[in-house]
Amino acid sequence: MTADARRFRLEAIGVSALSVVLLLCAWRKWLPLDLTEAFGFATGATCVWLVTRGNIWNWPIGLVNNIVFAILFWRARLYADFGLQGVYFALGVWGWWHWLHGGANHSKLTVSRTRRAEWIGIALFLTLGTWGLREVLIAVNGAAPLWDALTTTLCLAAQYLLCRKRLENWWLWITADIIYVPLYISRGLPLTAILYAGFIGLCIVGLARWRKELAAA
Repeated sequence: MTADARRFRLEAIGVSALSVVLLLCAWRKWLPLDLTEAFGFATGATCVWLVTRGNIWNWPIGLVNNIVFAILFWRARLYADFGLQGVYFALGVWGWWHWLHGGANHSKLTVSRTRRAEWIGIALFLTLGTWGLREVLIAVNGAAPLWDALTTTLCLAAQYLLCRKRLENWWLWITADIIYVPLYISRGLPLTAILYAGFIGLCIVGLARWRKELAAA
């Protein structure tokens, strides 16, 4: 077994153990945790860890996570984040296929850099999308219209880049997660806030690993 395979196994054991302990504590009421939020934490952490590894199994686990968080965000009246899960689900199916067949001659996709045209499109989308979605959220009495709208557009842009396996997707995720942490604390979702704080660390790890993969290509 190679050193990387051993490291992968140890990381998998650590993530699995944390998830099991968290779910058990929520189920048995040993800690004041919502079971749905705990399940979202477990699937979300596993998904992002697999993404940092470039592992294809991140996609099916991510689809389960979308369903769980849709329920959670509806309860918290974070309607943009609720709707975002449906878009994530569709993009997750596409990203799953694209990672498997989106490379040259329908081969596996490799890490690449974001193109200038993509950055221009993303900048326009973030500006216009945030403004438009904010107006909608104000109309439906959303809990945090501006921040909910901004994080939604950031995540959609990041998810697009992730599906294309662009290195810079990590920077957009980091920006969104920094905003999400205080937002979820304000909405009474402390475990989800902790999860997204952890995501920031995982994103930094993912950025470093993908940079190595790109340099080695």
